[in-house]
Amino acid sequence: MLPVAPRVKGSAARGRRWGVVLAGGDGVRLRPLTKLICGDERPKQFCPLFDGRTLLAQTLWRAELAVPREQLMVSLTSDHFEWYSREAGVLPSHRVVQPANRGTAPAILHSLLSLVRLDANALVAILPSDHHYSNEQSFASALECAFETAAKRSDCVVLLGAQPDYPEVEYGWIELGEPLGHEGSQLFRVREFREKPVIDVARRLFEQGSVWNTFVMVGHVRAFLQMVEATVPDLLRMLGSARMWAGQETNIQKSLYRRVPSISFSHRVLSAEPSELAVLRLSNAGWSDLGDPGRAVMAVRESGCEPAWIREWKLTKGVAAAASKATAAVA
Repeated sequence: MLPVAPRVKGSAARGRRWGVVLAGGDGVRLRPLTKLICGDERPKQFCPLFDGRTLLAQTLWRAELAVPREQLMVSLTSDHFEWYSREAGVLPSHRVVQPANRGTAPAILHSLLSLVRLDANALVAILPSDHHYSNEQSFASALECAFETAAKRSDCVVLLGAQPDYPEVEYGWIELGEPLGHEGSQLFRVREFREKPVIDVARRLFEQGSVWNTFVMVGHVRAFLQMVEATVPDLLRMLGSARMWAGQETNIQKSLYRRVPSISFSHRVLSAEPSELAVLRLSNAGWSDLGDPGRAVMAVRESGCEPAWIREWKLTKGVAAAASKATAAVA
């Protein structure tokens, strides 16, 4: 059961806010677990890992704490129609359907181009749909702070950086630069990105106070587009001719996507333009990207819930371990 968090009051505070939920990934690494739970090949964002609600449904719940429901876009992939069509919280008016998964950059850029036509002063939150927070209130407060910061600093994009618990080598890290604002502020400049470092580097980053990159971002729509224009201008021109979202279901042309390359927004845009970024340190949120079965099982256990699939997963892992030992003994 998700806790109740306070929503932003007043239409003036919320009117400029828009949300883009990224739900077009394939979730291949978590597939053994999602297949055990659901019995099919669905990506993890359409799987109910925790409380009977899918990860996508939980993400939409978080988004609506800060953004009006009618100002949410959900970026999807046409191959996943079987699953996203069952999501009661994803209204047809929310859907932006890509013909194929081409990485995060095309999905984000198409959303930004759609929004700038609707509201040139939009403040936009980019939210991955496959994350978990053990402390939802902490995340809600940080997202609100990020929106407030972006409203004051229209030239920069604010990233949420999770306080790390250990030197993880499978996450992206952000090295913090100088503080921004008053003493004790949790807002910093970005010094450098470190993507999946080796263990010695991860230990150093952990010891020096670096944070995990959650890939949750908030900024003025034009600040995002300026970074994109400086880093992937060809993609900007290419997607400029696509059908744009304007409050109704939008299917991007297949003929266009045949020419669209697969591009990571984190690698090609954020890492190339760190001077345009700020990072807000997110403390005590218990963030996980649920990137593999082991991490997902750990997150579920730490959340205090014990869904039925946990027992079956333990049994499956036990059988696999026994078979492995038997094979080794014969060899």
